[in-house]
Amino acid sequence: MESRIQKLRNVMKDKNLEAVIIYKPQNRRYICGFTGSSGYVLITQDRQIFFTDFRYIQQAKDQCKGFEILEISKAEPVTKYIKEMKISTLGFEDDFMDVSTYFNFTKELENTKMVQLEGLILQLRSIKDENEIKTISKAAQIADKAFEHILKFIKPGVSEKELALELEYFMKKNGALGLSFEPIVASGKRSSLPHGVASEKIIEEGDFLTLDFGCIYNGYCSDMTRTVVVGQASDEQKKIYNIVLEAQIKALEAIRPGITGQELDKIARDYITEKGYGSNFGHGLGHGLGLEVHELPHVNSLGKNPLQPGMIITDEPGIYIPDFGGVRIEDLILVTDDGYKVLSNSPKELIQIRY
Repeated sequence: MESRIQKLRNVMKDKNLEAVIIYKPQNRRYICGFTGSSGYVLITQDRQIFFTDFRYIQQAKDQCKGFEILEISKAEPVTKYIKEMKISTLGFEDDFMDVSTYFNFTKELENTKMVQLEGLILQLRSIKDENEIKTISKAAQIADKAFEHILKFIKPGVSEKELALELEYFMKKNGALGLSFEPIVASGKRSSLPHGVASEKIIEEGDFLTLDFGCIYNGYCSDMTRTVVVGQASDEQKKIYNIVLEAQIKALEAIRPGITGQELDKIARDYITEKGYGSNFGHGLGHGLGLEVHELPHVNSLGKNPLQPGMIITDEPGIYIPDFGGVRIEDLILVTDDGYKVLSNSPKELIQIRY
């Protein structure tokens, strides 16, 4: 945690910020290790303080090593302490702080200038350290095992919801704390819905079946997608699948430090467009991932900043055809010093489920 705090202090110095206040749960955990649901982190150049109420004092003492732990209450809110410290400039999470909290801070801290952090903590979080990479890799391994497991359950007559429940049960049984998001299990024509969460629909022979899921391990997320065919794939299904697979691989092989998310998106999009399905690929190529399933860097048309070693991103092109079905293939990728490392190791060649 100390190196993260020092990086934050270095940026604070560059931005002439005397202090920053952090209370977005993921940012709070990133900076001090606290996993509870209530508390504020205050960082200055010479102090690091965690404020929380009576319920979490002992937990904070156990988790927030190297921090001063101060108890707050309605009678003695965090603004009281900030005022006593005579802080002149205070950075705040403008992308998270709600309006009522902001107005309360400005009212109580009339002699303190509130300065927008503009995603500063998210930018720091975008480059993972060695421990974070190991943790996300473990989350990816659990998801890979879940995919191998679920293949045995896929057959006509099973519902999408049953598959989603089995995925959740297996991942939690094998070390996951929870799900990164509600699993997407979409079959047949429903597979043309990019975010088609599991329904009561029954799996039928000949269906495309898209499975997009991930788990949380020690606070960090994984995310992967595979599309299979239940039974024998048609020529049209094979064609669509192979176009998506080729686009996914082309983008994957271009990943390296210095390339932008925008450029990666264009590589996959141009190939799919060249094959005549550009209008059927309506979302971005990917996203960053860590304590949240969607975080920096952007891997889409907004991704103008160069990728850096330590970033973890997804590569997930898709083609979605109404009244026919859709395909998405997604890997979790670590940007390395000289290229990339794939963290999702499930097979990507078209799987035709035999039963």
